[in-house]
Amino acid sequence: MNKVTFLKSTLLLSSLFSTLCYASFFDPVDEQFDMGHHLAENAVGFLPVPIIITEPAVGYGGGLVGVFMHETDEQKEERKQAALNSTDGGAQLVPGAITVLGAAGTENGSWFAFVGHRHSWLKDTIRYTGGVGVGQMNLNIYKDLSLDASGERFPSIDRSFEFSTETRGFALQQALQFRVANTPLMLGIKQFASYTDLSSDNAYIEQLMAFTLGKEQITSGLGLTADYDTRNNLFYPTKGYQFAAQYMVYDDKVGSDQEYQKLDVDGQVYVPLAQKWTLSFAGNYQYFNTEERFLSPTTQPYIKLRGVSSYRYQGDEIATVQTQIVYDIDDRWNVSGFYGYGRAKEKTSLSDDQAVGAYGAGFRYQIARRYGLRIGMDLARSDNESAFYISLGSGF
Repeated sequence: MNKVTFLKSTLLLSSLFSTLCYASFFDPVDEQFDMGHHLAENAVGFLPVPIIITEPAVGYGGGLVGVFMHETDEQKEERKQAALNSTDGGAQLVPGAITVLGAAGTENGSWFAFVGHRHSWLKDTIRYTGGVGVGQMNLNIYKDLSLDASGERFPSIDRSFEFSTETRGFALQQALQFRVANTPLMLGIKQFASYTDLSSDNAYIEQLMAFTLGKEQITSGLGLTADYDTRNNLFYPTKGYQFAAQYMVYDDKVGSDQEYQKLDVDGQVYVPLAQKWTLSFAGNYQYFNTEERFLSPTTQPYIKLRGVSSYRYQGDEIATVQTQIVYDIDDRWNVSGFYGYGRAKEKTSLSDDQAVGAYGAGFRYQIARRYGLRIGMDLARSDNESAFYISLGSGF
């Protein structure tokens, strides 16, 4: 082969490769940037999701998550044809298997790495979800010692204190669910296990935890799950509803150092108001019960809202409600506004109920149309706190 022929061949291959690369990242229907083809057709294709952490509990940080879709050639072709026939085609098809892999760190020294996998068989009649993670979390824990003694001989107390904790270890979680007949209801079992090493920079708290809890903790629990889901998309629903509940028992019979029970109930509802408007609601209730006198500071449930520090408001009963309104600018872009309210209640009379409200706004871009995947950012604020989040999904 002479130099001229070689040069022509090289230019032709380069041009062809560039065209293929360009085509694989742009949707054939609307010609917008899209990673759906890359996810489906590339053997090692994945969606990189940046993690930008502004969580008030751990400070600023960042990382990366990779989302991998696993489908058979037949499933890929079915999704591709559905996406070519309509703008939301393919989004209603649930991938047979999904894997996520990621790691992140923050300015206060917290870090974590994890891998998770979801797999279904027999047209989602049987579903397995599992994950394992390792890391270190440096968290500030807040305890309220308020007491309203109005009308009593003793003065009221309004005091809370804060202390830092450092938790190192690893955790495993997995669940197996089975569909009931041909309905949206799935029932199953769940397992959780973790090994942690807990410490505090407060000398008194450190000694108290070492004396009452020990330096190392093993947490192990088994439970039951129920999930009723009619949403039209796994990642970013625009219609339908989901109600999920799980009851977990942590007991020494399954290897746990501490014994307690947790009930967690979640609900989400998505209502299309008009062609471009969607109104959604979400609620969460958590109940915690134990006879233990001393517990690890991160054991109790807490209020989970955008703009509120994790573990800032803990209690034996947690209730939150959220609402969100979304406006679709076009088939790719949308903007949203949201508000949430949460309340934490303790069984002990040494503390009053705690409540917090949070609000914010955000946007999403449909990054993989054939999967209905949207990614974007939320900016949220609550009492004396604010944060922004890179979000994959609705934000609930």
